[in-house]
Amino acid sequence: MPNNRSTPSALAHPSPRTRTRLPSRSRSGPGPLTLLSLGHACVDVYQGAVAALVPYFLAERAYSYAAASGIVLAASLLSSVVQPLFGALTDRWRLPWLLPVSTLVGGAGVALAGVTGSYPLTLTVIAVSGIGVAAYHPESARVARAAGRGTHTSMGWFSLGGNLGFAAAPLLVAAVVGTAGLRASPLLGLPAVAGAGLCVAATRAIRARRGAEEDVRGAETDLRGGSGGGCAGRDDGEEGGNGLGASGEGRAGRDGNGDGGAGRDDGGSGGQGRSGGQGGSGGRDGPGDDWWSFGRLSGAIVCRSIVFVGLSTFVPVFVRERTGWGEQAGTAALFVLYLGGAVGTVAGGRLAGRFGRVAVVRWSYAATVPAVAGVVLVPGPALYPFIALTSAGLYVPFSLHVTLGQDYLPGRMGTASGVTLGLTVSVGGVAGPLIGALADATSLRFALAPLIVFPAVGRLLLRGLREPVAPGADGAVSPTGPRATR
Repeated sequence: MPNNRSTPSALAHPSPRTRTRLPSRSRSGPGPLTLLSLGHACVDVYQGAVAALVPYFLAERAYSYAAASGIVLAASLLSSVVQPLFGALTDRWRLPWLLPVSTLVGGAGVALAGVTGSYPLTLTVIAVSGIGVAAYHPESARVARAAGRGTHTSMGWFSLGGNLGFAAAPLLVAAVVGTAGLRASPLLGLPAVAGAGLCVAATRAIRARRGAEEDVRGAETDLRGGSGGGCAGRDDGEEGGNGLGASGEGRAGRDGNGDGGAGRDDGGSGGQGRSGGQGGSGGRDGPGDDWWSFGRLSGAIVCRSIVFVGLSTFVPVFVRERTGWGEQAGTAALFVLYLGGAVGTVAGGRLAGRFGRVAVVRWSYAATVPAVAGVVLVPGPALYPFIALTSAGLYVPFSLHVTLGQDYLPGRMGTASGVTLGLTVSVGGVAGPLIGALADATSLRFALAPLIVFPAVGRLLLRGLREPVAPGADGAVSPTGPRATR
């Protein structure tokens, strides 16, 4: 009697009983990663929507520049601070229910912002929206990692969804609030409802796929007769530690949006994983921790954040004044500024793979100086190309900041991610009301002029910065870092 448990033909031609247990390859709808990417777009709309609402608050409620920028600060400050806390929670527990709940919370805050009757209440609901967005990103990164099996490509698609949602925010706000006024802001909650449904569908699809894969493993085990040759399989990101996304990503506005770690984490249930790298070290300084370089990098990121927050808050109003074309001109300018997030991070990774991360970051900061000068000083519609150049200069180094910070502090990667994606963004947000107060006292153009200096200061901080040595998965040195070539 032939022994089908050990012959290859038995595996290639399973019995009818076994064949009935295999999942069908046909798909009845979009896959879980597609659903998550679309859901990510629905969430990150609300990061971009806050700044897009500023011109309407100025026009309908007669807010001062300082008061309007305080609304942006309310969204970014609390979100950046609490996002690492949610990351710590998702490091310890799986919380798939948090995805639809946080999506609805993020949308509800922005939806209510236009119908609140007082400035403090407006700040409160915007802050609540920021908390919802912050709660979404760590858990969504973990789930997306499971859906895409931890590949760089899959996480790239997931991040692209968030970037596109962020860029679409000015268009959505213009279509709703620009047409019917702030009283129509509840309509801005519709993407949250759609996003919550997408999150539920995605988590169900992942569970269904996991069950189908377990059926396959069970069938293989039956064929091998329990001989131990079966496929144990692995569910990337569902158990054990988490990748970068669990520490917080975000799109400062974005996200971004800094989003989610693409790296593997084979470290069991312990600390933060890194793409092709090591597990966490329990929070103690490792032998390669370079705090001096990390501090200089963080200072440069603060300079970048000040420029981004200042422009995203005031460029719609500024362009409207400079061109005389009305609200549509400001909406287009903000869209161009945000659109860089959809292409800048991809371009940054490719450039870093060829020239090295530090070199790309330095040149990006240097190129941003004349770009911002053009935005502030060039009259009329000719400033639009400079907005596009500024967007590229600000977004190309964005993902490289994260991997550089992790490689400067290999013993404290959670701290590095939290600082580069969270706290530095908060510092930039604090500068917004200061710019607004200066604009109230002088003019908006005069208040934006100091932004020209900050990329130059960041470039000086990066002078002499070394390229950190990042061990690859096989222990080889990778000069471009774990995620630079994504």
